[in-house]
Order: sequence, then structure tokens, then C-alpha cells
Amino acid sequence: MTAKILDGRAFAATIRSRVADHVRRLRDDHGLVPGLAVVLVGEDPASQVYVRSKGRQTAEAGMQGFEHLLAAETPEGELLDLIRRLNDDPRVHGILVQLPLPDHMDAAKVIDAISPDKDVDGFHVLNVGRLGTGQAAMVPCTPLGCVMMLRDHLGDMSGLDAVVLGRSNIVGKPMAQLLLAENCTVTLAHSRTVDLAGVIGRADILVAAAGRPRMIPGDWLKPGATVIDVGINRVPGAGDKTRLVGDVDFDSAVAVAGAITPVPGGVGPMTIACLLANTVTACCRINGLRLPEGLTP
Repeated sequence: MTAKILDGRAFAATIRSRVADHVRRLRDDHGLVPGLAVVLVGEDPASQVYVRSKGRQTAEAGMQGFEHLLAAETPEGELLDLIRRLNDDPRVHGILVQLPLPDHMDAAKVIDAISPDKDVDGFHVLNVGRLGTGQAAMVPCTPLGCVMMLRDHLGDMSGLDAVVLGRSNIVGKPMAQLLLAENCTVTLAHSRTVDLAGVIGRADILVAAAGRPRMIPGDWLKPGATVIDVGINRVPGAGDKTRLVGDVDFDSAVAVAGAITPVPGGVGPMTIACLLANTVTACCRINGLRLPEGLTP
């Protein structure tokens, strides 16, 4: 068996095309242009690259983008004042504060200051609670991208055994909630799980988000399983270079799984696409409009 490779770049392009279509309809039918505000504090090189990519893709989708670049020594109070202004700005429908923040800032306090209706990262405690209780919520971008890819490949997931490896607030916990909403039987596994190999070996669906390079060998997988690898780990490459690998050992897994996402090129491209989708969703909800099809969980 050779697994089907789930191409995240191609699927993300499809999502961005849907977003652009919905943006055109909102502009033509309602005079609305979804707006996304991105706030970066400090000069972390990886965050700067990510923010530039978000800005470019926002513009390509026909949306308004508002970038706020703050110095690393900016007082926390100034960041909170900026968030309050963005909450009150009718042009802004989505607010994202790039993490991590400098050590003198309380990330939880900053996230809590964002209006839940504009929280396109899905990190506010109200959105976490809404997702957990089955209500309409802003869903974190990476889990949203994962469930979209799973739906596209598997269709109806009712009754399937799903294992989520990793219990972070950003991926693991919301991913488990989304799979429950798809009527899967869900196990949330982690570093303290007894017989992890046995647990994974029962999974029809595995979402690996543990942050440990190639920790899952192919012989742990159930033959034919669908594997969504969220891990992005840098390991030594040729010479003095590094390369990216996932949490799953791709080379051995591809001979066992039914389908698998590569790293890179799998889940990663979906994250920004789903951020744009969440901004359109937020615009519709804020203005009392019907939610866009194909962009929501």
C-alpha cells in the first residue's frame, strides 16, 4: 500500500478561492469589505515572515488588511489600548495578535481583551467555551484546516475512531471538539498516555500534534488510517542546513496509511487560508448575514 498524499497547498488554494468569491459577494451585495488587523510586537524573524504572508494573502483575497508593528519594549497598556480601538473600528472584523509576545506581556490578558466576535484565532475563553458546548464559535485556524481536509477526503466521519495526539489549547483540545462534532469516537492522547502505540494502532484517523520529530513510526498505525500531521520540527539536514519534518515518520508511514499529509506542504498552508475564512465568517456574523458555505466547521 502507498498512502494518498493530501496536498495542503492545493486545498488551501481552493479555500482562498472560496474566500475571494465570498468577499466579492459581500462587496457587491452589501457594500462590505472584510477587514483583518494583524498586530506584531517585536522583531521575531519567523513572526515577521508569517505576518508578511498574511498581509499578502489578505490583499489577494480582496480584503482590507491593517498591520500594526510595535516595538518589543512597547508597554502592555499600549497594546491593550490598540486592541480596544480595533474592537471599536467598524472596518475591522478580525483581530489577530501574533504570538509569542515579549516576556513583559501577559498573553492571556491580551487575548481576553480581543472582542470574541473578532477573535479570528479562536483563542478567547468565550470561543473556547462555545466550541466545547456545540455553539457557534470562532475556531482556531489549524484545527479548522485539519477538519476541512478530513471532510474533503473522508466525507462522513460518523463512528470512526479518532486519536488526537497532543493536548494544547491551540490544536489538540479544539481538534478533539471538532471531531466529536463530526460524530467520531475521540481519544485525546498525550505524553502520559499508557500504551501510546496501542492507542494509535486503533485509530481510523490520527491527528499528530505533539511537537516531537518523527515520534510515530509507521508500524504504530492502523493499516489504511488517515494521518494528519500537524508537527513542524526542524532537524539537521545536509551539511549545516536544517529541514522540516513532522511528528510522524513519513517514510515508514506512507507504506501503511491510507492517506497522509506531508511536512512541509500539508497542514501548514491551511492555517492562513483558514484565518482568511474566519475573517469572512466574522464579518458575516457581525453584520447578521448568512454564513459562507464551505468556510465554517
